[in-house]
Amino acid sequence: MSRLTELFNKQNERVLNVYCTAGFPLLDSTLKVMQSLQNSGTNIIELGMPYSDPLADGEVIQSSGNVAIANGMTIETLFSQLEKMRDSIHIPVVLMGYMNPILQYGFEAFCKKAKQVGVDGLILPDLPLYEFENIYGSTIKANGLDFVFLVTPETPAERLKKLDSLSTGFLYAVSSSATTGKDKDFSKVALYLQKLKSMNLKNPVLVGFGIKDKETFDAVCAYSNGAIIGSAYINALSKGNDVAQITEIFLKSVLN
Repeated sequence: MSRLTELFNKQNERVLNVYCTAGFPLLDSTLKVMQSLQNSGTNIIELGMPYSDPLADGEVIQSSGNVAIANGMTIETLFSQLEKMRDSIHIPVVLMGYMNPILQYGFEAFCKKAKQVGVDGLILPDLPLYEFENIYGSTIKANGLDFVFLVTPETPAERLKKLDSLSTGFLYAVSSSATTGKDKDFSKVALYLQKLKSMNLKNPVLVGFGIKDKETFDAVCAYSNGAIIGSAYINALSKGNDVAQITEIFLKSVLN
């Protein structure tokens, strides 16, 4: 049983997944940020692999990725930083990124190394459904990694059920068809999440894009298993040097 499955078996509501960018704010910040997130109550860490052309990311996360790349972050460097991750990090860790740098690294080699260092799953927004089913999905599964698909309010019901059937770990419900970090009208989001809840999906649903504080976290948790926070946390990290203190203050403001 994967760590994600174990988590949702124990806690099926108000699950908090926090996104952080590997190598931000400093190249050697990765594990320090992850440890601070775990210590402050995060349930899942979504660790972003910086890429020069991130399709789904808004300005804040793009900027953090650019800083991380300038700092020298690469997939090779990230894996070296994660070699002893499981000595101290016990919550699920999901890598989020894009196909181009992974293909340059080698897809099978990437999945094997991810499993070796203790990664639990992958979120790859630009991996098409057809290619997942016919090319890459078997390699992901063979290495014991969960794979999380994204759905949006515009995803047709038939396709949504298909994506749910192929996802493992959880289903990532994008609150609206926009990039990360944008403010949302949560009355409209609520209707979308109510629809998802009525579909009796196989996977737990976590909601992302626009979740930034206690108000928005509480709003989506009323209709889902939890939420994903990214831009708001990255923004907080960019405004100070004490990672542990910033993280504790930020998460207290969301969870308490």
